[in-house]
Amino acid sequence: MTKRMQTTVITGANRGIGLALCTLLKERGRQVIAACRTSSPELDALGVEVVAGADVARDDGVATLRDAVGTRRIELLINNAGILRWDDNLDTLDFEAVREQLEVNALGPLRVTQALRGSLVEGAKVAMITSRMGSITDNGSGAAYGYRMSKAALNMASSTLALELKKHGIALAILHPGMVSTGMIGFQGQIEPDEAARGLLARIDALSLATSGGFWHQNGERLPW
Repeated sequence: MTKRMQTTVITGANRGIGLALCTLLKERGRQVIAACRTSSPELDALGVEVVAGADVARDDGVATLRDAVGTRRIELLINNAGILRWDDNLDTLDFEAVREQLEVNALGPLRVTQALRGSLVEGAKVAMITSRMGSITDNGSGAAYGYRMSKAALNMASSTLALELKKHGIALAILHPGMVSTGMIGFQGQIEPDEAARGLLARIDALSLATSGGFWHQNGERLPW
């Protein structure tokens, strides 16, 4: 009997970290379902299954992804989609931008995980790509209200979700990729997407039910809440 290829779903897959994760997992022989709002030439050239129109901030966008998955079983779900809208201080705060970031960064991963819950097999893993900017303990510089708030909310949602999924044999990791050179931060990062993606996959590989719900840097450092 031919062994079935393991299926991975990755959101925000059209560029940056998401694209790098798709590339590495395809090299591993995974069946990759790459979800994004709009595809890119780089993603189209990769030869993975692309699901465009999968806006994690919208119920119909997540339904598009759920319908594309269909009856397939998922061994790995990586909630990577996210946005950053800079605001420097209280005087420049844009509340619409704060709401947008909460919708995409905090509610989006929860919405996707709920929609695909029935497809996650026992022994599956879920990775939430967050940021150490969501750490209250680590906040020494301030600013970026919406981004920090949305990632802190994602961290709490993920910690709670890990407890629920563990009952079903599914482990969850909360992962900070590092300061990565992507378009989201104007390519001013400290590491390249490929390096970040390799570190993230190393953390996912090491994840177990015993360590589920932890908050890690992709380099293996345990991060404070």
